[in-house]
Amino acid sequence: MAEEKKEFNPMEEESVSQDQTEDILKEDDEKAVETAEEAKGQEPEEETEASDAASEEDQKEPEKKGFFGKKKKDKKDEKIEELTDMVKRQMAEFDNYRKRTEKEKASMYEIGAREVIEKILPVVDNFERGLAAVPEEEKESPFVEGMNKIYRQLLSSFEGMGVKVIESVGQEFNPDYHNAVMHVEDEEAGENMVVEEFQKGYTYKDAVIRHSMVKVAN
Repeated sequence: MAEEKKEFNPMEEESVSQDQTEDILKEDDEKAVETAEEAKGQEPEEETEASDAASEEDQKEPEKKGFFGKKKKDKKDEKIEELTDMVKRQMAEFDNYRKRTEKEKASMYEIGAREVIEKILPVVDNFERGLAAVPEEEKESPFVEGMNKIYRQLLSSFEGMGVKVIESVGQEFNPDYHNAVMHVEDEEAGENMVVEEFQKGYTYKDAVIRHSMVKVAN
């Protein structure tokens, strides 16, 4: 029996290959669509991850601060604070220097005035002794009146400078102002009372320049 031979049909092969090609293309299109959808679904996740990363960086920023939670200062601010502190210190030092200088000047003035007053006091004492020795009939003479005016002028100048006479007679003895050179028994005067003054004492601005030389009753 003779075998039937199949004739080769090129159209049939072509049609089969075209169908397969269409199926392959269709499958590729479906895969492309699925891939695109998956990519769209992943975009929000990536954005969320990016935002989370940014928030984590923001949270890490405080860690860059200095010790005890204090933010590290800028070099410019540190320099400003340093210069400000330096100026304040210099102003304080200058103010202390000014006060100290004023105190020293006042002290020097008082020391100088005290020395001048101590040198003038013997002149005042001599005026008092000379006026006390003038007889009664000569007290109204021009010479005595001139001496008396000069004496009063000296006392007025002393008073203007702050020099005051220490009250002695009739006062209770005070070693801060009086220098007792004699003691006398006098029941009428009272105990420890000044009964006589030999030399006047003076103070200058509440500081004793010369103590009064007195006699005290026991």
